[in-house]
Amino acid sequence: MSIWYILIVVVGYLIGSINLSIVLTKKVKGIDIRKEGSGNAGTTNTLRVLGKKYAAIVLLFDILKGVIVILIAMLISPLVADANLLISLGGLAVILGHNFPLYYNFKGGKGVATTLGIILIVTPSLGCICLIFGLIIIALTKMVSVGSILAAILYPILVLFLAKEYFIFALFVSLLLIFRHRKNIKKILEGNESKISLFKKKE
Repeated sequence: MSIWYILIVVVGYLIGSINLSIVLTKKVKGIDIRKEGSGNAGTTNTLRVLGKKYAAIVLLFDILKGVIVILIAMLISPLVADANLLISLGGLAVILGHNFPLYYNFKGGKGVATTLGIILIVTPSLGCICLIFGLIIIALTKMVSVGSILAAILYPILVLFLAKEYFIFALFVSLLLIFRHRKNIKKILEGNESKISLFKKKE
């Protein structure tokens, strides 16, 4: 195997392992976000714990992690035999880094924002469709988890018909995101899933 495939996996995982929600909550409140709210180190829990401003920063940062790794993969793709494989490996690595970060005892987020950043670069039109679809579902249900899960289900279906070269990648990404939301799925079925309101002023 070319050294470039190994390199993108290592770089992707290390970049993915940087978790700004953990850093910010520690700096701002002196707490570990993984012990607050839902216990998830991601945008939605940052919204609950620190408010809109910090949640927006975390969201942008997590999206950019995925974007940066994919851009690096695209930059070095002419050096490998299979560019799609290189890009897919980079995408999977950064998501796994976010979900299971080396720097934080392998306990991270669920990878929604990072996955979004990746699919918006790898398959831009399909990524936009999933984003809009997810936002509509979130607006209707007030549950980020429902929008994220349904968008994750939609993505590989779209890829199967419109970008088959990335189907295995899309399927893996979808299953991983759904797996990371298994507790949310249980709460949804029980009717106990938390709802959010972006228009509610944080005290």
